[in-house]
Amino acid sequence: MNGRVLIIAGSDSGGGAGIQADIKSVSALGGFAMTAITALTAQNSLGVHAIHPVDIDFVSRQMAVVLDDLGADCLKTGMLHNVEVIEVVADMIVDKAAGLPLVADPVMVAKGGASLLDDAAHAALIERIVPLAAVLTPNAPEAAALTGIDVRDEASQQAAGEALRGQGADAVLVKGGHIEGSQIVDLLVTGDGAMRFESPRIQTAHTHGTGCTLASGIAAGLAQGMDLPAAVARARAYVMAAIAAAPGYGAGHGPIDHTITVDPQRIGG
Repeated sequence: MNGRVLIIAGSDSGGGAGIQADIKSVSALGGFAMTAITALTAQNSLGVHAIHPVDIDFVSRQMAVVLDDLGADCLKTGMLHNVEVIEVVADMIVDKAAGLPLVADPVMVAKGGASLLDDAAHAALIERIVPLAAVLTPNAPEAAALTGIDVRDEASQQAAGEALRGQGADAVLVKGGHIEGSQIVDLLVTGDGAMRFESPRIQTAHTHGTGCTLASGIAAGLAQGMDLPAAVARARAYVMAAIAAAPGYGAGHGPIDHTITVDPQRIGG
């Protein structure tokens, strides 16, 4: 099935989120993952302990050599931690990947609470990345931070999604994992209206990297030619299966099991 996905994001040394989760997710769903690493983190289930930025010119070089030779069918962005990274990534997308769908995960805070986006980068993310997105995938706190809307139920999820579409995103998946309730509702807001995706909440501490995983799963689907609702549905099913199979590693927010797949061509392969 394949489908080439260029992932522009940070590295998670603990393996549960970031580039590591992205590569595993795209691979589990039958896609081909390529990367441009924006930063290195010293990270585990207890949190982010240090961040080491990658040189700006090297970020753009990673993108350029991949796009020039291997090409891509979809792009996915994750941790873009400062204005300089956001600017160079946006410039490279415009220059070398115009017309390719972009799944933009506006990573702002790690699962353990550490900020992954400095204050100055907030406006740059809205100005440069949001308008390039085929789909933006904020969780409720991120959607609130980007719009100023208190996202706490489906009505405010839809309002935030519409506001972000007004900022230029083609579609917005406002995730509901941070909203209390026995069911998790993710709302996909497009020019055609809103579509609900609902699933039972799994009570577990092992949800590290679910946002990265979902966004990369969607990117894999788009790269493979799926339409957006189908890509979202398959990516959600994959995330739920991976949460249910979490190995239980770490003393904090542990990783999920990325080796699970819901791709019929790979099950039992």
